[in-house]
Amino acid sequence: MDVGLINGLPGHPVFAHGAVVLVPLTALALVVCALWLSVARRLGWVLPALGLVALVLVVLTTESGEWLEERVQGGTLVEEHAEMGSGLTPWAIALFVLTVAVWLLGRAGPRRERERSDAADSPPEGGASAVARLASSLPVHIVALVIALVVAVGAVIDVYRIGDSGAKAVWHGRFSVGESGGGR
Repeated sequence: MDVGLINGLPGHPVFAHGAVVLVPLTALALVVCALWLSVARRLGWVLPALGLVALVLVVLTTESGEWLEERVQGGTLVEEHAEMGSGLTPWAIALFVLTVAVWLLGRAGPRRERERSDAADSPPEGGASAVARLASSLPVHIVALVIALVVAVGAVIDVYRIGDSGAKAVWHGRFSVGESGGGR
């Protein structure tokens, strides 16, 4: 698939701006849902879908950036930006995996409550009930929240660093700090 051009223009800026918005939004949604699983239940499949779209955007951004790098005059700033760009993919993969995990954790709580009400007097049987009990336990929620926080902060910091290096690569030395005076 050629992701280099969109309507005859480089696709990288379009994908990059999408990733710059969606990765932090996904990170925020992940942390909120990990903190309050009731929010994860309300969002339903939207949380993992957001993680998947963010991951796809990051991959498209990276691929289109590599395509563009081969076609522009590269300097050290462009090379630096290109090297940093591929570092976001592991963060995006982790975000996606965690959005799925938190979504599943959010679904485990109501399942356990249903099992309790269905079998109030009988002890739980089978592995499914044990998994539901484990998934709805406080230690699992705490671990999920801590991992979500680490990945969310890491992803957002990486997005900022990569975006900053891209802006420097594009704009360094190409504008004047003072007014041009051409409009007077």
